Amino acid sequence: MNRFKITELGRDFFWLRDAEREHLVRVLRLSPGDLVVGYDNTGREYTAVVVNIEDKSVTCRILSTDEPDVEAHTSVYIVAGLSKGERMDWVIQKGTELGMAGLIPLRAKRAIVHIEGKKAQDRVARWQKIASEAAKQSHRVLEPEIKEVSDWKDIKGLLPEDTQWIIPYEEEKSQRMAPVLGGMKAEHPVAIIIGPEGGFEESEVAWAKENLGAQSVSLGPRILRTETAAMAALTLVLGHFGDLG
Repeated sequence: MNRFKITELGRDFFWLRDAEREHLVRVLRLSPGDLVVGYDNTGREYTAVVVNIEDKSVTCRILSTDEPDVEAHTSVYIVAGLSKGERMDWVIQKGTELGMAGLIPLRAKRAIVHIEGKKAQDRVARWQKIASEAAKQSHRVLEPEIKEVSDWKDIKGLLPEDTQWIIPYEEEKSQRMAPVLGGMKAEHPVAIIIGPEGGFEESEVAWAKENLGAQSVSLGPRILRTETAAMAALTLVLGHFGDLG
């Protein structure tokens, strides 16, 4: 069945408006009597039947409610150094498909991209839309939240206090991901700090260790692009805690 993000939820009905209505009517050409699934970004989804199509909304009568076990049991966040082109788009889309809980765009010293003010707000809004579309496509019931573009000093306050921090670093030669994950608790969130195209400066890694309690890890002997490193690390963490593989 086709899936839609619910615009308004009532006791026995939900309504689709704006882009969701247009997708149902113009693209999929559904009609009253057709079955659909709606989700409201709370962890629940609703099987419903289309009962009425109006100029600005579609009314769907709820037939059943479910809380599918599709979300990662350990919340894993990505803190991603700003990168150019479509690399951040790709990280958000694929990270959502894999199961990340959210993403913080980070201003790093070697980042090529620098955005402030309204431009940063507009970019975050676009990234949130990418996450929303990817969540729908991958049948998730919770959309990852894309946080505001942030500096180092701000990121700790954007995540839960009990967050466990990991920073993959190409100069780390002795500590691998597996033993670090072995010492972490599945019930506490994990944040993976990924560098921009030019990587992190040593002072940034030192700051993360001192102020966040982050552990630097190696992802292996090869140098990975920023988007590859993000997906590799996310996969390793989710796999370790039993949500992939």
